Order: sequence, then C-alpha cells, then structure tokens
Amino acid sequence: MDIDSLYAIFEQCSSVTTDSRAVAEGSLFVALRGEKFNGNLFATKALEAGAAYAIVDEHLADVAAEYADRVVEVEDSLAALQSLAAEHRRRLAIPIIGIVGSNGKTTTKELVSRVLAEQFEVYATRGNLNNHIGVPLTILAMDKTTEFGVVEMGASAQGEIATLCSISQPNYGIITNIGNAHLEGFGGKEGIIKGKGELYDYLCANGGRAFVPEEDCLLQLMASERKDMATECYSRAVAEGYKSQLSGDYNRYNIAAAVAVGLYFDIAPERIASAVESYTPDNNRSQEVVTARANTLIIDCYNANPSSMEVAIANIATKQGAKLLILGDMLELGAWSEQEHSRILELATQIAGVDIILVGDHFRRAAHSLAIDAICCKDTTEAAEFISKSRLTNTTILLKGSRGIALERLIDKL
Repeated sequence: MDIDSLYAIFEQCSSVTTDSRAVAEGSLFVALRGEKFNGNLFATKALEAGAAYAIVDEHLADVAAEYADRVVEVEDSLAALQSLAAEHRRRLAIPIIGIVGSNGKTTTKELVSRVLAEQFEVYATRGNLNNHIGVPLTILAMDKTTEFGVVEMGASAQGEIATLCSISQPNYGIITNIGNAHLEGFGGKEGIIKGKGELYDYLCANGGRAFVPEEDCLLQLMASERKDMATECYSRAVAEGYKSQLSGDYNRYNIAAAVAVGLYFDIAPERIASAVESYTPDNNRSQEVVTARANTLIIDCYNANPSSMEVAIANIATKQGAKLLILGDMLELGAWSEQEHSRILELATQIAGVDIILVGDHFRRAAHSLAIDAICCKDTTEAAEFISKSRLTNTTILLKGSRGIALERLIDKL
C-alpha cells in the first residue's frame, strides 16, 4: 500500500495505538511483532473493541466478514507505522525540537515543553515513548492544533537516533550530555559520541539549529566539527535565579537548556521562571520527598548509568546529617560493568559517615572485590526486609539504580 492510501486511512481515525488493550473508539490499531509477542493475533480483538482499522503484516485467515474491509495488510507493520509518522510530520509543517542525551533527557523535555507552552500549543513525548515505536506514536498524536513539538529520542545503539530523526524531522535539537550509558550497545564511549551525534548530523544536513551548552567541551567540539550546523550556545549561568522543585545541582544544566530555548523564542523571563518552578518531577526522577519518619528521600531510580550515578552521589555528599545510599545495579554496561561498578562504589565510600546498601549482583561483586563494608542484597525483597528492621529516621537517602532493579519498591519502607 502506498503512503497516500495509508495516510487516507489514518485521517479517518481518532488515534493510533499498538496496544489492543488501549483501543479507543475509531482508533487505528497497528499490529507489531517482537521476540515474545505478535500483535497480529489481537487485531480482531482490537476491531471488536472499536478500532476503525487494523494494520497487520500477517494474513488473518479467520477474520469475520464484518471486519474484513477494515484490515489493512502491509509487508511490515513497524515500517508502515514509521512511514506514516514521517508523512504526518511532513504535513504538519510545525517546528519540532529533538532531545537526546545520556542523562537528563526526560527532565529537559518536561522543562522545555512547559516553557514553550507559555507561548505555543505544545505536544511533547508522553512517558517513555522515546524509541522506534514511541517516537512514531508521539508524532502521530500531534494534530492541527499543535504549534510546536518536543520529541525525546532514546537510543542504546548507533544508528537509532538517525532513524528517529528521519521520522521526527527536527528543526532544533539538544544533546543534554554524553555519558557512559548503554556502553554495551554503543560499543564504548566513542560509539556513544557517534550515536548521540546523529542528531547534530541531521540538523547539519537539514538546516537545523542546535542548542549547545558552553561549559560542555565535548558537545562544543562536536558542534564545531559540523561547520554547516547553526548553533545557539548558552551557559549554565542562564539558570541562575530560577527556582525549581528538582533535586540536585546537576539539574541546573537541564534548567539552563529550557531557559535558553525560551529566550531564543522570545518568551518573557518571568513566564519562563513560572514554567520552570511549576514543574513537579514524578516517575521516580529527581524527586525529593520527606517521609513520616523525617527521612528525606531523593528518588532517582527510573534509570541509572555511571554518569548519572556519579552526579547523584556527589549531590548526596553536599547534604548534612546522616546519609544512606541505596544503589542498584547499572545494567547494559557489558564489558565495562565490573570497572564501572567498582569506580562508582569507590566514589560512594569517599563520603564521610555514609552508609551503603547495594542491590544486585554487580555491586555485590564490586564490594567483595574492594573489601568494602556495605550491606549487599540480591534483590529489593531482601533489601526491604533489612530496611524494615532498621527503622531509619532523620536520614537523607538516595535511591539510584537501573529500572530493572525496581528500587521504587523500597520507598514505602523508608
């Protein structure tokens, strides 16, 4: 099916979904396949639930006659979804800013979208829809009322950002930083630089503009290497004076990016300040909560890599009083896992008077190798049992670990 015919079907639908459980009346269901799932098996269910059409890449032999003309067969459903999104983005003809980086993507996206919303009708990435499926869904959720799009793009290997750029076609871009995230997939630090730099490559080739922090020498070098790319350099200092509910001085870089974008688009500083201050972090990212036991929890356990772990630990070191680090394994580090877990653990032990609870085999092995005195737990269940017996009070506690460790399960124990 050609893209014009596919787009004509999309225009008849109220929304797009890849989840048969989330079908809305009149929506377009796209059946995707993976190693452990096959959306084609649920296409009929989606139509029965009210989907206007179902895109499939397998022949449905037993589909009821009443649904037969609403089943759209394509060669590859994912490719169809991505092509449809790219065509929709082209027809939207609105400015879009793409945000990538090893750390701070989501926080920066939230801040930038709120600042831009002071002047534009903004649609931004919802939740964690930042991959090869999420970005197309984000683009397809934009409509004629959208005046500005903010698209977060995540990647764990080279080539992925380039693909997401071809779909979202950003006019502007921010790389928040280059850190040691997904080392295994990218093949080391140089691979990360090349992979994240695919955003700059796209902007350079398509007349886009990048917002580049002055203090980040690596990003400045990457921008300078792309001589045809327009740049808007900004300093961390532009964030001075702006209040926020974000925990950690490292978030000043994320705030600075949002301020720089706002100023570039002539949004009044007082409106930028209101947007930044009103943002309440959630979803276990840079949250600071005081519990009934007078513990101050710094909850930053949605994800973790060596770079974000390092700045989170440095932030705790500035706190007064009793301190506890609850650190979960950093995943997807591959051959770099042992050295990075050991390095982070050595940094943690330099904080005077700190107690440490480690969750996961990687940190346990690092603690054993370094002969570090720490409580080692195989999982959050074991950690919860220990914490329940400890009855901690008046302590500043950092929860930081990869999403797969699920440290959020410990929050109600503290």
